[in-house]
Amino acid sequence: MTTQPFPQPLPLFPLGTVLFPGGFLPLRIFEVRYLDMIGKCHKAGAPFGVVSLTQGAEVRRAGAEAERFAAVGTLAEIREFDVPQPGLMQIACVGTQRFRVRTSALQKHGLWTADVETVADDVALAVPDDLRAVSDALRRVVDTLQERRRSEGNEQVRLPIQPPLRFDDCGWVANRWCELLPVPAELKQRLMELDSPLMRLELVGDLLVRTGITK
Repeated sequence: MTTQPFPQPLPLFPLGTVLFPGGFLPLRIFEVRYLDMIGKCHKAGAPFGVVSLTQGAEVRRAGAEAERFAAVGTLAEIREFDVPQPGLMQIACVGTQRFRVRTSALQKHGLWTADVETVADDVALAVPDDLRAVSDALRRVVDTLQERRRSEGNEQVRLPIQPPLRFDDCGWVANRWCELLPVPAELKQRLMELDSPLMRLELVGDLLVRTGITK
């Protein structure tokens, strides 16, 4: 999942969500600070960093509380880029490598940048037999989404889970469930930060049992 070299300091995009490695992230951008940043990243073929907000809002408003964000984020690579009208960008990104913020700074025009260090990719680990139900349930979700798209004639609609599909990999399965489950961003952040993909999958399995998705 490791990406190409990235700029230091790294431009950050604080969001009210958590981007996981391998995750798909569509964005509509209209704030000047991000229009400029995304335009430069696209032109240079460089990623930017997505960090989950712990305080503040995605769109800056006068009198709003200051932005604060988690110390671990994920690099986002721009895969699709469109400017449908002046002052609006539509992009589609894929999460690649996790990083840890060492220091961050708020620039005069409102853009956050940070000096970061990379966090190791998940070790490739096969889904054990006792957690196979978690993987099988995710496969059913993907099959249902694909069938619904076909039946509605919306073949061009992007699914929230993008190939390559790796239902036999602990980290990939856990990450996709973390994106789908309706749990607080704080919990998703803690799961994303875990070093062990097996532990992440075990915790996701517990959540699925609690919600009745699996037994």
